[in-house]
Parts: sequence; C-alpha cells; structure tokens
Amino acid sequence: MKTKEPTIELHDGDLPSGLVFANGVAVDTETRGLSLQRDRLCLVQLSGGDGVCHLVRIAADPAPAPNLTSILEDPDIVKIFHYARFDVAMLKRWLDVDCAPVYCTKIASKLVRTYTDRHGLKDICRELLGIDLAKEMQSSDWAVAEMSPQQARYAAADVLYLHDLRDHLGAMLAREGRSELAAECFRFLGHRAALDLAGWGDVDIFAH
Repeated sequence: MKTKEPTIELHDGDLPSGLVFANGVAVDTETRGLSLQRDRLCLVQLSGGDGVCHLVRIAADPAPAPNLTSILEDPDIVKIFHYARFDVAMLKRWLDVDCAPVYCTKIASKLVRTYTDRHGLKDICRELLGIDLAKEMQSSDWAVAEMSPQQARYAAADVLYLHDLRDHLGAMLAREGRSELAAECFRFLGHRAALDLAGWGDVDIFAH
C-alpha cells in the first residue's frame, strides 16, 4: 500500500458542525506526557478513513467542545484507536467525554498477532499494510503556540491508517475465532480508563 498524503484540517477547540463519519472515526490524542494526572491534553486527531484528518487543538483550560463530544459519544459511530486505554482516559479527564463504542487496534493485535511482542502502530503498519511510519516527532512539544508542519503530518499519520488496520485485524480475529473476545475487551475499556483515573493503573484487581 502506498503512503497516503492526507488533507489536514486544523481547528481550535472544537470540530466544525456537520461532519459525517459513516464508516467509523479514527481517533488519537497528543499530550504533554504520559501521566493522566500530571500531563494535559493538547490535540485530538480524527479521520473518517477518507484521507482527511481533522486536528483539534485543545487549550490548557478547555472550553466545552459540543461537536467533538457529540461524535465521540455517538453510539452509532465506532471510535477506532490504537492503545485506546490511554486516549479514552485522557479524553475523559480533560473533556469529560465517555467514548463508546470503541475499537482498539492494539488489543486486536495482541489477540491475533501472538507470534510477536511488537504491537506498536509502526510495527503493525509495516507488517499488515507495508507502510513505514515516521516517528521522529513522537516526543515533540505539543503545547507549542504554533504547530509545525512536521508535527501536523505526524499527528495525521496516527489516524490515517486505523480503518485499514481495523479491517485487516478484524479478518484475523474472525479467522482465529476471537472476534467476540475482542469485542468484550473493547467494551471494558471505559472501565479500564476509569480505574486508571481513580488510581488503579498499576494494580491488577483480578490478582489473588
């Protein structure tokens, strides 16, 4: 598969009204760091799988984002994430959004790509789609006043291929008879995010 050249739309605070995501919406976030309690949400990326990527910049003291919230909470729109556990918790923490229903390509990968321990987005894209994602901007400052073109392209790439990955991984899950197991894991993600936010991030409450 050839690398897609995305159309990038940049928005401040919220999505414009009237957007339609008929085939689900790929979602990702960029933050100041990986601590749910310490680091803030800076950017939300969305794509309908059509090559158009919407980047929503989030202020340090975010105002309500009714259009974004409506899409993320719409029960008829599947939200496709890679490592949904973190993104769902961040969106709940900073925008008070309850994302559902959810599909997580990282969970799907762990359930069917049991022949490897490499389940990062870059690894899955390379194997299943033949695409090498550039990750140089992964650790950049997402709270800057003006996002660089390199940052915008990196952020867009994180959602650009999630629809294709969902299709590939979904076929693998069906082949191995694990589709319902994956669906149950996806349904639990909201509770997993709530546990993380409540302080049980590193505790296995199912352990003896």
